[in-house]
Amino acid sequence: MKKEDTLLKEKQTRCIAVNEVLKELYPEALCSLKYDGDPWRLLVMARLSAQCTDERVNIVSVDLFRRYPTPWEMADADFEELCGLVRSCGLYRTKADSIKKMSRIICEKYGGRVPDTMDELLELPGVGRKIANLILGDVYGIPGIVADTHCIRINGRFGFYDEEMKTPEKAEKILSEIVPKGEQSDYCHRMVLFGREYCMARSPRCGDCPVSVCPKNLKKD
Repeated sequence: MKKEDTLLKEKQTRCIAVNEVLKELYPEALCSLKYDGDPWRLLVMARLSAQCTDERVNIVSVDLFRRYPTPWEMADADFEELCGLVRSCGLYRTKADSIKKMSRIICEKYGGRVPDTMDELLELPGVGRKIANLILGDVYGIPGIVADTHCIRINGRFGFYDEEMKTPEKAEKILSEIVPKGEQSDYCHRMVLFGREYCMARSPRCGDCPVSVCPKNLKKD
């Protein structure tokens, strides 16, 4: 067996062990965005969450969807009013523009239904692979790696790639070979929960970490 294959196999085995711990910690791997089962709302909220906390997006979305409850109404929204509603999420003009445009495309091209393929999702304004994989996994049951900041940071610390690597596309490519295919969406949701409770960006709780196969814990032994 080649050295690269051996290393990949070792990472896959370690990832399975990590995933089992995460399942025990967080039996319900739920998206932290409260979208009420509406694919379009999840799409909009995922766009708002860029460089913003999910908690803030959940708060903002209450008034946003009260004012514009469907993609048809969002497509016809007054731009300045829309900007005002999403202002506290940051980058509000850019986000408002893409939300309005993506809603119009969904109405005109897909009859109000959020598309279910990677290529179609990536054609929507403001949608990259992270958002597309979130939609595919949570709405359509097509697993994929949602390479958000928690996922990138924590898996680097787990030694699945260089800890200094910050590129979402590279993280997704590497993790798609390591994380069991059917577990990928739930694994990424659990990363968010784990990142908030134990593996924070600053001052991680390594001393309390339950993931014994983490390289940082192995060094302590």
